[in-house]
Amino acid sequence: MNVFGIGLPEMALILVVALLVFGPKKLPEMGRSLAQALGSFKKAQQEFETEFKKEAEDLKKSMNAPMKAEIERPEPKALPEPEGETEATAEDAAADEAEAVAADVAAPDASATSS
Repeated sequence: MNVFGIGLPEMALILVVALLVFGPKKLPEMGRSLAQALGSFKKAQQEFETEFKKEAEDLKKSMNAPMKAEIERPEPKALPEPEGETEATAEDAAADEAEAVAADVAAPDASATSS
């Protein structure tokens, strides 16, 4: 029997030394606590292994799933103007342009008569 590289004679020697150090009353209590610790480590290992396998399976599924391509519209870089103001601004610009044309037409007539 070879556990962790320790043979039967070495295990017997460790048991005798532990019996001498801790005494016959404390040794069974320490054995129980050691067994509980090993059991909890084994349980934690199994939980980790189960979780790892689950994540590996999820990753495998995501790698084999077809890719979905979606085109996203870019966000506007400037703030949009309110709808009512854009129409009024276009009408105001057209009125201002008409006034300027009328002023240009009237100005040459006035300069021609004064000369």
